Amino acid sequence: MYLCELKGVQMRFPGPKGQVKRVLEDFSLSVKPEEVLCLVGPNGSGKSTLLRIMSGLLNPTKGEVRWHGERLRGVNLSVAMVFQTFALVPWMTVEENVRMVLRARELTEEEVREKAASAIQKVGLEGFEEAFPRELSRGIKQRVGVARALAVDPEILVMDDPFSQVDSLTAEALRQEILDIWSNAERNPSSIVLVSHSITEAVLMADRVAILGGLPSSIRTVVDIPLARPRDPRSNEFRRLVDQLHDVIASTELPDVSITTVTQDLDSDILEPLPFANTGDILGLLEFLDTQQGGSCDLFQVVAHTHVPFEKVLPIVKSAEMLELVDTPRRNVVLTQLGKRFVAADMDSRKEIWKAQLLDLKLFRVVKDLIELREGELSKEELLSELTVRLPMENLENTFGTLVTWGRFGELFAYREDRGVLTPE
Repeated sequence: MYLCELKGVQMRFPGPKGQVKRVLEDFSLSVKPEEVLCLVGPNGSGKSTLLRIMSGLLNPTKGEVRWHGERLRGVNLSVAMVFQTFALVPWMTVEENVRMVLRARELTEEEVREKAASAIQKVGLEGFEEAFPRELSRGIKQRVGVARALAVDPEILVMDDPFSQVDSLTAEALRQEILDIWSNAERNPSSIVLVSHSITEAVLMADRVAILGGLPSSIRTVVDIPLARPRDPRSNEFRRLVDQLHDVIASTELPDVSITTVTQDLDSDILEPLPFANTGDILGLLEFLDTQQGGSCDLFQVVAHTHVPFEKVLPIVKSAEMLELVDTPRRNVVLTQLGKRFVAADMDSRKEIWKAQLLDLKLFRVVKDLIELREGELSKEELLSELTVRLPMENLENTFGTLVTWGRFGELFAYREDRGVLTPE
C-alpha cells in the first residue's frame, strides 16, 4: 500500500489572452511508507507544483491523487510542507509561528502548547521562543519552518528545496537532524518528499531519486539509492551513484541535438525560463573551452578542471547553449562557430554579439518593448508582475538577477538600483 499516489496528473495554468501554460502532463508517482523520495529537475519542471498537488493545495487539471488508496479531496491534513523561503509571519514570535498551524487544527490551547513545545525542542530552538523572524539567522528561520511542519505530526513531510537558503554547515546539520527525526519509527513523519537541486544532497538523503524533465514535465526515470545510513560522501559507491545521476540528468537536460531558435509571435506569452548563471561564469566557461583542443571538453571534465560543482556548471552550460555559443553533443561541451568568434573578439565586439543573441530570446525583447512603452523607465515591480503571469513557476528574483546581469553586459538596458528601474543603456 502506498501512502500517496499521483495517477495521470496533468496541470495547466491559465494565462492572459486565453493561452495556457502546460506544467505537468500524464504524471504518475507514488510515495511509499518509510522512505525519503527526492525530486530532481531543472527550474520550471513542476517540482513545487507537485508538492502542492500532493498536499491538496492545488487541484490537478486532470488525473487524481490517492491517499492510502482513497481519492484525495481537499487539503491533505496528513501532509506538512517546509518552504524554501521560510514563509514565517514576521509579526509573530517563533512560538507563535509554530502554534499558528496547530490552532488551525482546532486543538485545545493545552494541546497547542504541548505540541509546539515538543516541536521546538525537537529541532533545537529552545531559548528562541520569544524571538521574531527579523532577529533570526536564515538557518534558525528554517528550523522554525521545520518545527512548524513537524508540530502537526504529518505522515508525509514535503520539503521544497529547504536547504538552498542557508549556509553549507547549517544545511549539513539540518539534513542530519531531519534524518534523525525521520528514522525514529515510533513517530511521524513516515516519509519525506524532498525537492533538491543538489545531486550530492539527493544521494545523501534519499532512498529513491525521481528525475524530472521536459515542459510539460514528466518523470524521466527513478533511481534507487541502496546505501545504508549513515552515508559517507567519500566512499566509492556514493561517488558512483552521484556520477550515475549526473549522467542521467546531463542526457536529459543537454540532449544530443542542435539548438534552434524558434521565431514566436510578439504577442505570444511563451517566454524562455533563464538558467541561474551570471555573465562572468559564462565567459569563464567559453574561455576555458577555448584553451582545450578543438574548443571541446567532456562535461564532467569541465567540472573537474574548474572545481565548480556540477549543479552550478549545468546552468552555466545551458546558458551558453541558449545563447548559441556552445553546443552539447552527447556529453561534450563544444564551442560553436559563433562561440569561437566571440572568444576571439575584443570586448566591444563581444558585447555586440551578446546583445544580438539576447534579442533572439523572447524575454529580452519583451523587456526592451516594455521599457519603450514606459517611456524609458520600467520599474522592477512592474516587470516582476509581468513575469509572475508569464513565468509562474520560476524563481522571479533569480530570473530578474540573471536578466539584469545579461542585459547589462550586452548594453541592452541598465538597472538603476537606487530607483529600482530599468532604463535604456
